[in-house]
Amino acid sequence: MLNDPLANALSLIKNAETKGKGSCLIQPSSKLIGGVLNLLKEKGYISEFEFKEDEKAGYFQVKLRGNINNCGVIKPRYPVKRGDLEKWESRYLPARDFGLLILTTTKGIISQNEAKEQGVGGKVLAFVY
Repeated sequence: MLNDPLANALSLIKNAETKGKGSCLIQPSSKLIGGVLNLLKEKGYISEFEFKEDEKAGYFQVKLRGNINNCGVIKPRYPVKRGDLEKWESRYLPARDFGLLILTTTKGIISQNEAKEQGVGGKVLAFVY
């Protein structure tokens, strides 16, 4: 039984990266997972991903680059004010300006740097470095 599909997806990516695989299959798919994968692609953590339809919810075929050391979800999904992003970065990322915090905001799924630029807060979803 899947309680958190995003946690399962990031766990699959992390395990595939650790084993040195070139791709992985994320099933089931969702808009949230698609948004996170899109952000990872923009930031250069994965090469590309493709949505494929099946009889159920569909799945994502993800091509990996080998750039991910660690990734995971942050539970519970804490609300973050725009001024508190530094505290969360220091808690979940190993160094300043290294890695990525993924937030869900009214502007969509964005990184902590984009949230600082836009001056918005949101809920923290995951971290990647």
